[in-house]
Amino acid sequence: MKRPTRMRASKGRRRTAAPRPSEEYALSLYVAGSSSRSRQAILRARELCANELKGRCTLEVIDIYQDPTRARDEQILATPRSSERSRSRCAG
Repeated sequence: MKRPTRMRASKGRRRTAAPRPSEEYALSLYVAGSSSRSRQAILRARELCANELKGRCTLEVIDIYQDPTRARDEQILATPRSSERSRSRCAG
């Protein structure tokens, strides 16, 4: 019987493909109130949009305490939680 191959863990940082310059991202970040964990998640998401996506990103922060219906509709079970709402290419 042949043994399954194991994947080796790579050393260093994981590389990801850079987004194309024409792609825009709409991100949603669900938080619970203004806890330190929520504030840290918001800061990191804003840094991601500014540094990695270079302004090709819109970030919507949703507080599940302020909008519990939306959190229920989106089936948010834990916070902070991020999701990509839509991804589109700009004409250009």
